[in-house]
Amino acid sequence: MDNIVDALSSAYKEFVAAAANVLEAKELSGAQKTAATDAALENFKQRWELFRVACDQAEEFVESVKQRIGSECLVDEATGSLAGKSGQAATTGLPPISAVRLEQMSKAVRWLVIELQHGGTGGSSAHAHPSVPFDARFPEDAGQ
Repeated sequence: MDNIVDALSSAYKEFVAAAANVLEAKELSGAQKTAATDAALENFKQRWELFRVACDQAEEFVESVKQRIGSECLVDEATGSLAGKSGQAATTGLPPISAVRLEQMSKAVRWLVIELQHGGTGGSSAHAHPSVPFDARFPEDAGQ
């Protein structure tokens, strides 16, 4: 994370310096178009693009961290791990499930989404025999 912050900070400083160089070149040329102002503008354009890339990379990093935190929270809540943290009590009233079962359920949902995206009928091609409907429930769900 420090590398991303450093890269973004550096790109920003270079971008601001390039903007200052454009203003200085324009002032020295009396607001006339010269080779120096063109070079300063070109450098400014390059620094702007590099700054945008650094911003995009930082945004991608933030999004990946948000997804990771969300996944960890989901697993914690589903497995009941939150009940032991900081004296918090589980408020959902649902019995906890194992992390393995949660992962299996997640994979089942993912396969259904993929099947639906490919124009399937809800999973028939993902199974060995099309006459057997897909059942996402697990044996321990039978009593529910």
